[in-house]
Parts: sequence; structure tokens; C-alpha cells
Amino acid sequence: MRRKLASPLPQRNGLDPARLKLPAEGPWATIRDHLVERLPMVAPARIDAMLAGREIVGLDGPVAPDAPYRPDSFVWFHRDLPDEVPVPFDIRVLHRDDDLVVVDKPHFLATIPRGRHVLETALVRLRRELDLPALSPAHRLDRVTAGLVMFVVRRERRGAYQTMFRDRRVHKEYEAIAPVDPALDLPRTVRSRIVKERGIITAQEVDGPPNSESRVELLEERDGLGRYRLQPRTGRTHQLRLHMSGLGVPILGDDFYPTLVETALDDFRRPLQLLATTLEFTDPISGEPRRFESRASLLAWTSYAEWAGRV
Repeated sequence: MRRKLASPLPQRNGLDPARLKLPAEGPWATIRDHLVERLPMVAPARIDAMLAGREIVGLDGPVAPDAPYRPDSFVWFHRDLPDEVPVPFDIRVLHRDDDLVVVDKPHFLATIPRGRHVLETALVRLRRELDLPALSPAHRLDRVTAGLVMFVVRRERRGAYQTMFRDRRVHKEYEAIAPVDPALDLPRTVRSRIVKERGIITAQEVDGPPNSESRVELLEERDGLGRYRLQPRTGRTHQLRLHMSGLGVPILGDDFYPTLVETALDDFRRPLQLLATTLEFTDPISGEPRRFESRASLLAWTSYAEWAGRV
């Protein structure tokens, strides 16, 4: 297997530079001409400024503003960052060794850079705070979900841990706070077909062969609310949220299901009451059993009035 070319640019703010491979054929006289066409969301004047500032580089060094087009070559540069709303919650490191970092991710913090969330993500924060530039996620957790996320320290070990999650060899448990329906027969296993279309923010359950499975158990109840243990057997987008909503007991704070409600990115009130509590697996490197448990709790259970903003 051919090794990926090492970037001639270092990380910036915990972020790797973008890398573009130039096509083998094309009508462009210069690299600049190609970049203007390739990056329509970047103003041509900004590309000119980056070239003049020696911010776009190839294997031989900075790309000149009039550098001729070179088929099959590579260029690297750091993208301009979006304006971000700071997430005012800390990441708690639960475990760290030569291979793994396991953390309690807070609500509202994305796992990895995407769209409007770049610096305010768990991956970028941890790279900076722990001085681990090669850190990468073994799996992902929704931005609004709190709890356990596992990261791999060394690039050469990344594949083994990511494959373990892909092949469903990790036992996961979640906790959720939701209404109680006395007519709902629990525990039960929920199976459905979930479809998530590109460009649409929510997923949906449709007719057809099931592709998702979750175990739902009511652990305790009080004042019309329940503390549930959720065990996903598959990993579809928003699976647990959809399954709980489909049972008629949507998770507290869910702005997607059953009804989509637009919420500002700086609105940190009433976080989704869903917590990733347990990761358990056989380590693919050492063969030893591993189990990690969250130390976080869900506010609507410990203080519903505080979660609801009544205090």
C-alpha cells in the first residue's frame, strides 16, 4: 500500500492543512487558474493573496502566483476558519495511554471538524491541550450527545480501532431521560429501517427490511420521567433518538424528533438528555478486555428544574 505523502505544512491550531491533487488532464494554464475553478467558495482575490503570501505549497515549496499547471501534482494550504461560537464546557480526560485517549465529551461539542464547527471540536481541542498532533477519533458522537468518545494516539494503530467500531465489536450503552408511558411494554428490542438523505438534517424511519436495532430498558422512574438504558446493536444516524421518539417517549431536549425545531448555535439551554455511558471491547492490539465508563450524569434527572431553566 502506497503511503500518504507527508504534508510540507505543519498543523495550525491543531488542524492539518488541506491537500488537493491536481487532475491528470485539464485546460488550466496555471495552478492558480485551477484553484479558482476548484474552490468556487473562495474568492479569487483570496486565492491570489494566499499565493502572494506563500501560503499554498507543493512538494518543492511555495507555489508562485504564475506557476504553470502540473498534472498529478499536489498542493497544500490551510483553509480560512469560520467564525465559531465558543462552547463553554470542558472535556474530561478519563483515560490516557500510549494507544488511546478516552474522554467525557460535553453536550454541544462536535467530535471532529465539520461545517461551522472546526476549532470548537473535541479532536482539535485535545490535539492542542494534550500536545498529540496525530490524535484521531476511533468513532464519533453527535454534537448534542454527551459522554464517552475514544481517540487513537498513533496513526499506525488507527485502523485497528476504527475497524473494531465498524465491525460492531464494541459493546455500547447509553443513558437517556424521557417521559414514561405506563402502557409501553419494556424492556424491548426496537428494529426499523432508518434512512438519512444527504442535505437533509434529520433521518427518518421508512418501510422496508430493518437496518437498525436498539435495546430499550427502563431503569427507574419518578414524577413522570424515566431513566432509560439504551443499547444500540447498530449505528445508524440518530438511531436512539428516532427509536425513542417512535416509541412515543422522545428524549428530553431533542430538537429533531419528533419535530424539528431550529435552535441557535449559542443556545446551550436544555441539552439533549442522552449520554454515552459505556464502551466495552477486546483490545485489538493487546487482546486484553477493556471497559470504560462515563463519570457524567444527566441534568434533567439530577435537577429537572435546573435543566428546564426554572432556577
